[in-house]
Amino acid sequence: MFRRASALPYALFALTLAVHSAAAEDRKPDGRAMTRRIDEAIDARLQSESVTASPRCDDAEFLRRVYLDLIGHIPTADKTVAFLDSREPNKRAKLIDELLASTDFGKHQADIWQSLLLPRTTDNRFVPFAKMTTWLETRFNENVPWDRMVREILTAEGEIDKNGAVIYYLANAAPDKLTDNATRMFLGVQLQCAQCHNHPFTDWKQDAYWGMAAFFTKVSIQGNPRQAILNNKAGKVAIGENGKGRPLRLPLSAKRVPPKFLQGDSPKIADGSAARPALAEWMTSPKNPYFSRAMVNRLWAQLFGRGIVNPIDDMHDGNKPSHPQLLSDLSAQFVADGFDVKNLFRSICNSATYQRTSKPLAENKEAGPEMYSRMAIKVLTPEQLFDSLVQVVGAPNPDRLQRRAANAVQAAVLRNLTPRTLFVAFFKGDDNADPTEYQLGIPQVLRMMNAPMLNNAAALTPILQSGGTAEQIVDRLYLTVLSRRPTGHERDRCLALVRKHDDEPRQAYGDILWVLLNSSEFTMNH
Repeated sequence: MFRRASALPYALFALTLAVHSAAAEDRKPDGRAMTRRIDEAIDARLQSESVTASPRCDDAEFLRRVYLDLIGHIPTADKTVAFLDSREPNKRAKLIDELLASTDFGKHQADIWQSLLLPRTTDNRFVPFAKMTTWLETRFNENVPWDRMVREILTAEGEIDKNGAVIYYLANAAPDKLTDNATRMFLGVQLQCAQCHNHPFTDWKQDAYWGMAAFFTKVSIQGNPRQAILNNKAGKVAIGENGKGRPLRLPLSAKRVPPKFLQGDSPKIADGSAARPALAEWMTSPKNPYFSRAMVNRLWAQLFGRGIVNPIDDMHDGNKPSHPQLLSDLSAQFVADGFDVKNLFRSICNSATYQRTSKPLAENKEAGPEMYSRMAIKVLTPEQLFDSLVQVVGAPNPDRLQRRAANAVQAAVLRNLTPRTLFVAFFKGDDNADPTEYQLGIPQVLRMMNAPMLNNAAALTPILQSGGTAEQIVDRLYLTVLSRRPTGHERDRCLALVRKHDDEPRQAYGDILWVLLNSSEFTMNH
């Protein structure tokens, strides 16, 4: 069913998949086996290219990293102290399990996926994104298998208030937009380049593009979304595939071809039947080599700052994986485990590869990032940055956003705004920005330095109320902001500043807090 001009990589994957899937129904997720395969594959290439791996990160580095990666914000000072002082031999594995069980895990994944699935455009300024964000959060926290989640998105129908997944069709309200997004996010394929002509660098053809788009041409919108949202009656809008309502508009360049799976067969779909269920079954099938590879590669990139195939959503024979067998093994295991997302995270985070320090050695400082000889340093996403700031200084007052709107348009826009969404919009970089490169500029730096949220004197109160000596308070500031204790040199410098303000030590502590919050160490995930 999956024919390619260069089929060998996919043939090897299919063989691996068959081996892993043979007893899939009789086995439990084997995270430890996946973890071993990760380290064996990474270490084998490092050895073959004579590259030395950086050592295991210390507890403070691991703690902050895994909190940011799994639940999207830094730990509290009390959690930090408890972890750093614990002598349990398996405390890292226990922490990973604890974070995966936290409701913040679903919230963080929903932040990531709503940004990927719901484009922020002028046309979408009234779309109630929060409804699908909540839907995603619930699904990730329940650890719904990835294939089931995607099927629910691809076949979503009904009223907005009853099924948050239908927001996907309001935010991508055209067959070509849906095709572009679905193939990138769920298959890891940049098919949009074949919309108007055959792809110049791969074997994607224009007919293949419109064959995929044909699965979405029966989707229709019932009701007037803009008017309903303006009147705060979004529940009156529904998505369906039953011939009722307004069909999604095709561009003038559209080619009318029958539905056809990407480089596969043309399913038989009766005239009065829905087309999306057939697409969903094919796309999420355990036999589809694109589907499992795309998710494994994307989650790997989420943790390491780059995919085994990079760029992550441009998987084709000309874009080779850095570790082909590892990608095949992890993809096959993901299928065998029933597309268990949490188990995939657990397996990667328990690996020695994930737990390496980000500090380079003289022997590996020139090694390319695709070697994974050390952990990459990633820029915090706007959501991670905001939620970590809230963890330290508290949430900003939302009252100033609750002003009276002059008209229905302003009222509809304001309903989608919170201090968090405004912060995220201001700090959001390019959609395809490299997470290991700082893309923002002077406006964002000035915002961090001067924002009332970071210059709130009340933020010091909980820290100072804990009492203690000046040294203990300085330690508490570092534990609160950077999730570690200060070095001896850092502590001495801070105490010298406090002594200069003997008459008003609160001013010195406030200055220390401000400096730590504006440090690169706070705004980076290392």
